[in-house]
Amino acid sequence: MRPLAGERADAARARPERQSMATTVYDPPALELGTLRVTPLGGLGEVGRNMTVFEFDGKLLIVDCGVLFPEEHQPGVDLILPDFGPIRDRLDDVVGLVLTHGHEDHIGAVPYLLKLKQDIPLIGSQLTLALTEAKLKEHRIRPFTLTVAEGQREQAGPFDLEFVAVNHSIPDALAVAIRTPAGLVLATGDFKMDQLPLDGRLTDLRAFARLGEEGVDLFLVDSTNADVPGFTALERSIGPVLEQVIGKAPRRVIVASFSSHVHRVQQVIDAAAAHNRRVAFLGRSMVRNMTIAEDLGYLKVPDNVLIDYKKARDLPDDRIVYMSTGSQGEPMAVLSRMANLDHAIEPGPGDTVILASSLIPGNENAVYRVIDGLTKLGANVVHKANAKVHVSGHAAAGELLYCYNILKPRNVLPVHGEYRHLIANAKLAQDTGLAAERTIVGENGTVVDLRDGLARVAGQYDIGFVYVDGSTVGEITDADLKDRRILGEEGFISVIAVVDAATGRIVSGPEIHARGFAEDDAVFDDVKPKISAALAEAAASGVRDTHALSQVMRRTIGRWVNQRLRRRPMIVPLVIEA
Repeated sequence: MRPLAGERADAARARPERQSMATTVYDPPALELGTLRVTPLGGLGEVGRNMTVFEFDGKLLIVDCGVLFPEEHQPGVDLILPDFGPIRDRLDDVVGLVLTHGHEDHIGAVPYLLKLKQDIPLIGSQLTLALTEAKLKEHRIRPFTLTVAEGQREQAGPFDLEFVAVNHSIPDALAVAIRTPAGLVLATGDFKMDQLPLDGRLTDLRAFARLGEEGVDLFLVDSTNADVPGFTALERSIGPVLEQVIGKAPRRVIVASFSSHVHRVQQVIDAAAAHNRRVAFLGRSMVRNMTIAEDLGYLKVPDNVLIDYKKARDLPDDRIVYMSTGSQGEPMAVLSRMANLDHAIEPGPGDTVILASSLIPGNENAVYRVIDGLTKLGANVVHKANAKVHVSGHAAAGELLYCYNILKPRNVLPVHGEYRHLIANAKLAQDTGLAAERTIVGENGTVVDLRDGLARVAGQYDIGFVYVDGSTVGEITDADLKDRRILGEEGFISVIAVVDAATGRIVSGPEIHARGFAEDDAVFDDVKPKISAALAEAAASGVRDTHALSQVMRRTIGRWVNQRLRRRPMIVPLVIEA
């Protein structure tokens, strides 16, 4: 996306073409006229922070801008954003941001992008934009929006956009066909082919077939379930299971799901109403999103079913269903707080908890901790492993094969998935007859140029993680996270010594304080003479610089702690001149 000086551009052109996972960072050459450049900035090799940038004729179009949720090895991090680096100095060239649907991994980073440039037009369906605008309101951003629907075509700069209905676990999801003189690209967003959807809105295979007849030059396709054989189960198939579990529950029922899963919430409401129970929403995002969905008509709520959770506590236990957030074990979400008895509603014997969601890779340990905690409190925990209370919102291998056979794309770039998903998706494309060199398995920052019906890798940006930590965005580094892990796993030691500025002789100390150690501070009495001796030796050698002396202390106590206690703690030495 950024033109290079001659030598670097020539070097980039001289590199062999690769149609596989890029491992070497090299900037692409200047974009040639008549070529479409496609650069995923998130969503490849991970489940989350989906974002892809298209460039043609000096203009940029962005599709999706989502977040990734942190794993256990990223302590203190709230969210992970796409790396805006390659386009940060080109935001004036952005003609629009297309949002395929309203899940956090596709819209969650929009506020952070619009903080850099607030007038980027947002393009999406009614529900998608409503959820996004509610999120932006919390950031005090009023966006420019264009509401679109399936079958609609719009022009955004040099990009001719056509929107196609796709079925997903949230209403109003859209695929987008992007036409330029360089060719036709179809980006599915997240989708599946539920043949009996709750809202009657099918994935528009007739539109897919029409686009296939026109000729799809590059197919960006959801990979999340590419390694799952067969077809994704119908969403409505879990309705009877939910109704049975809720019907048999002797006391309170707590259902945890994604706060934007309108179809799942609809089935919980229907099951609750069938058994004369009322429903209370728990969690700020659940209340916000379901209020929007009901106001827009996407959520159908019978009269006298919804109730405020504070009033719900006055109902008999067998008359209430709580619909909550926290299905991924998030520490501050409602369900985790319940499991830790840190919420007004405390689960106990006879209560039923239903986790009506999938496990996002990386969240398994957190979810199982919550399940164990709830079970220990006496609750009956129903989840995907012991009952059919969840079906995926993503197309499995059989559905993807149908797409490939209908579309017959000239080139394929699998997106939205971990590496094994991308590989499985590419293999499916090849099974339908697409040549291996026409399937590009890339990573975040892989630059793909499309011209004359051929897609090829043209470069690889160095794409990193951008961490949101409280009010701090992008300041936390991997080194900071390493320090946090060390503090959490190995402990902390501070060492203080006062030395004579003229002679380097120790005047006071060394004084040692430790945190995160089972041993008493007295255990460090054995190393104090070693530190004193090391400082005396350094002083005798003419070392007077306090930083150099502090490093002597660090090395001395570090070796001792490693050998004696088998630990590698964070060590903060301080030498003070007297």
